[in-house]
Amino acid sequence: MDGANSPAQFTDGKAVCMVSVKGLKDNWQKWSDNHQEYQKLNPFSHDTRPTAAPQRGHDDYGRPLQGSLTAHRGEDAHTHISREVQELCKVIKDIGVQSHNAAHGRDISVEFGKLFEHYVTISNKLVGILLRARKQKLVNFEGEMLWQGKDDHVVITLLQ
Repeated sequence: MDGANSPAQFTDGKAVCMVSVKGLKDNWQKWSDNHQEYQKLNPFSHDTRPTAAPQRGHDDYGRPLQGSLTAHRGEDAHTHISREVQELCKVIKDIGVQSHNAAHGRDISVEFGKLFEHYVTISNKLVGILLRARKQKLVNFEGEMLWQGKDDHVVITLLQ
């Protein structure tokens, strides 16, 4: 048997692992080939082909490859933020005051200061979650940004 192709045995006290140089070389070559193909699609790589990367206007432009770890992390983050927005809406329902509004019917609203004091034990990202909820048309409030202390009396209205 050839020394370069014969498997080496390693033991860690629990299992015996057999590794051949040829197997390591084949695995490395496979990884290298896959990486080169990936770099052809990577717009930040020097190996990028002008037609390989998605162009502006394509559905894939600015998005990670389907099935990649980056895509999976993005989906997980989206799910997490959606849960936080739902939790925020529940908190507003619980601590808010119901009022009658001619334009929207019955509204539940709360002042930012009260919401901040209550919500600080749940999350430290209240303002970011409020901005996300407003973007989804779940809440409404005056101004672009809310600041603790300065905007404590700004009314936040739950729309749905």
